[in-house]
Amino acid sequence: MTDHRHSALAYIGLGSNLASPRDQLARAMASLAALPVSERVAASSLYASAPVGPQDQPDFINAVVAVRTRLSPLALLDQLQAIEQRHRRVRHRHWGPRTLDLDLLWFAGLNCRFPRLTLPHPEMIHRRFVLEPLAEIAPTLSLGGELPGCLANRLEDQPLQRLSA
Repeated sequence: MTDHRHSALAYIGLGSNLASPRDQLARAMASLAALPVSERVAASSLYASAPVGPQDQPDFINAVVAVRTRLSPLALLDQLQAIEQRHRRVRHRHWGPRTLDLDLLWFAGLNCRFPRLTLPHPEMIHRRFVLEPLAEIAPTLSLGGELPGCLANRLEDQPLQRLSA
């Protein structure tokens, strides 16, 4: 996609803690690069983090990807959920283990609520495993007037490890 005049920038959070998480994220990044009328423009490093919620599950591998898209926010959400389904995502319990989780974090600066989507993602400013990779690829992105790196620094009680390639 080369025409950026009618496209929007979006950030997507990726997470996996089942069935070879690094491979899950690599395949998901390839799927994001192949989204219709979209282009993947950046991808963060991979990060390891403890699970949010129940601790009786493996650690997560996380990343953030930036895409430029002509899809609407809800159409992009539909595409993300289709990718999750192709990765055999099963929702057994809230905050439970998963093969792949794709969260639409931010979309063109929109501030809105739909029945199945809130933008920006309401929990991202409380999650270091989202903010740190976001700061890596979008250090000047304003989140409520604050930078992702500054917000991440306040969450030092959430251990996070940047992984080598």
